[in-house]
Amino acid sequence: MSRIAIVGAGQAGLHLALGLLGAGSGSSRHEVLLVSDGTPDEIRAGRVRSTQQMFGPARALERAAGLNLWDAEAPWITGARLTTAEPPGTVLRAFGGTLDEPAQSVDLRLKTARWLELFEERGGRVEYRSLSAADLPDLAAAHDLTLLASGRGGLGSVLGRDAGHSPHDRPRRALAVVYLHGVAPHPEEPGRLRMTTVPGVGELFALPALTLSGPCTILMWEALPGGPFDRWRDSPGPAELLARSLELMREYVPWEYELCADAEPTDAGAALTGAVTPVVRHPVAEVAPGAYVLGMADAVVLNDPLAGQGCNSAAHCADRYLRAIEDRGDRPFDHAWMYGAFASWWEHARHAVAFGNLVLDPFPDHVRRVVHAAAEHPEVAHRYVNGFADPAGYRDWLLDADRADAYLAAVLGRPARD
Repeated sequence: MSRIAIVGAGQAGLHLALGLLGAGSGSSRHEVLLVSDGTPDEIRAGRVRSTQQMFGPARALERAAGLNLWDAEAPWITGARLTTAEPPGTVLRAFGGTLDEPAQSVDLRLKTARWLELFEERGGRVEYRSLSAADLPDLAAAHDLTLLASGRGGLGSVLGRDAGHSPHDRPRRALAVVYLHGVAPHPEEPGRLRMTTVPGVGELFALPALTLSGPCTILMWEALPGGPFDRWRDSPGPAELLARSLELMREYVPWEYELCADAEPTDAGAALTGAVTPVVRHPVAEVAPGAYVLGMADAVVLNDPLAGQGCNSAAHCADRYLRAIEDRGDRPFDHAWMYGAFASWWEHARHAVAFGNLVLDPFPDHVRRVVHAAAEHPEVAHRYVNGFADPAGYRDWLLDADRADAYLAAVLGRPARD
């Protein structure tokens, strides 16, 4: 029986841990230890952690693992509406598309707390404590495989930055999230994620979700540092974050202000502020002579939430690592195997990284041509919107100027640059 330790009880760590236990029949070949820095009750009582929209392919992985516990309760995200605006609250263009498979957003407090309980119910062992880098050598020495599924508290620095895949050395956005009850549905497009971009200022997202107290709406601000949307550096609580959000919406996105005018925060932990420096780290670290840890999900590949890939990428990572572990049989999880397991996931994750880097900068000319065409041609809008579910599809057109222009020429019936 292999002894496996997983540090971090988030989307990736718990998905993998539960997969290693199987259905709880007692026939698992693995003895699994999960290290969590919070109990289920502490997680539920804490503050929100992200926006966590899960698209069709990632939801399918949860469903196959029997982890889709909220399908009957969580509102469906049926598509997306993307608007470009300019101050003071003028729409320049807008387009929308229906997702081929609907998405969902389930508050990670709700999801991970229940998954953590489920892990213990199925015979998994949990240690509730915070780990530092200094604790990793002993943990790795005591287990056949140690996985690092959290970069918190400096744990990510153990892996080291991969400069070749990390073009950013500072946060590109200042972030603010608030969960709300009482947001009115969009009169024409209920159930859709809505994103408004104000060039040179930032972005506002609104999406339906499920939280501890039922269905809700999440607002997320992505502010260019130092700009008008960057109003969160004092870490306001939920009520103050909502008040400032309403002020900004009234000026910059009045159509969203009208929907949110009577909203209120869902709970005392409904606000989150901060900033993310996107980074790709090396997947394997030697924490003591001959003792290695394998990083996974956000501990290795951390994207700004603007691209909506974090939890999706985490689910894919858990699935790829689970298959690699099962395929290994009784052979050791050595240094070479670790790099091979990561390489399997990187085939997915690298496309999310490329798309994430694209959206953080002003769009290049060929992407602007795509966005302009999407406002006039539903098939372009549909293809663009559905790329969020699997950014690998963007490789064949959006991320390549020549291929994007060739696609647009076929749709428009004329050269795309005209």
